[in-house]
Amino acid sequence: MAKGHRSQIKRERNEVNREKRPSAKVSYARMSVQKACFVLDAIRGKDVETALGILTYSPRYASSVIKKLLESAIANAENNNGMNRANLYVAECYAGSAPTMKRIQPRAQGRAYRILKRNSHITVVLDEK
Repeated sequence: MAKGHRSQIKRERNEVNREKRPSAKVSYARMSVQKACFVLDAIRGKDVETALGILTYSPRYASSVIKKLLESAIANAENNNGMNRANLYVAECYAGSAPTMKRIQPRAQGRAYRILKRNSHITVVLDEK
């Protein structure tokens, strides 16, 4: 049998398996996964200064949300992990679907059409070169 309380054993196991790379996540972002991934594909693998430049001048709405997320991940890397900003690059970035809000649009002859307002969870993971 293992020594210690169940919660202590779980805590130690989770500490070993925990992700060491700095990251940031936004939950329930009001944009579809498809629209977020279009911007995320543009910055994947780039260093953070280049990625910030791309996001600053991109005309899409998703770029403003992802830019704030990337700046948060950079701050996490500097403050929590003690990493140098010049050596950071975007190791992973992905978007997953969140719960969809269902709304009703009235149409002709008493019909009702359903409108799906899609949300997404967006994650950015950084790493050092």
